[in-house]
Amino acid sequence: MSIDVFNFEFVDYIPDKLKNGVIYISIQYTTVVHKCACGCGNEVVTPLSPVDWSLIFDGQSISLNPSIGNWSFPCKSHYWIKNNEVKWAPRWSEEQIAAGRSHDKFLSESYYNDLNNPPNSNVKPIDKDKSLWCKIKKLLS
Repeated sequence: MSIDVFNFEFVDYIPDKLKNGVIYISIQYTTVVHKCACGCGNEVVTPLSPVDWSLIFDGQSISLNPSIGNWSFPCKSHYWIKNNEVKWAPRWSEEQIAAGRSHDKFLSESYYNDLNNPPNSNVKPIDKDKSLWCKIKKLLS
């Protein structure tokens, strides 16, 4: 039986046994877990990070972005969770899934490459002995 609306629980640890229709949110571990909305029973893990999913909590409901595409599950379900409600998305073809995975990999690699190579990473540190202030101090001493 598919799920149309989720409840949510903020937890320290994800429980061993998940309840249908409940989204478990661990801020400490930046992870959100729930059973697939299609009702197949598979556990869906959505890590929260700049390159994975983001969570919006408005005090009453939660939303996850981007959509959840369960491409590794037999059901291949695809949906959004907006204000606790499941919004079903169109089923993707194998070509769309491959393109989506490739795009996700590209975004992730770009993000982490940018972190490891900041825009000014080729700027050399100032040699204190050659700075203008050091030269002035030497002249005055």
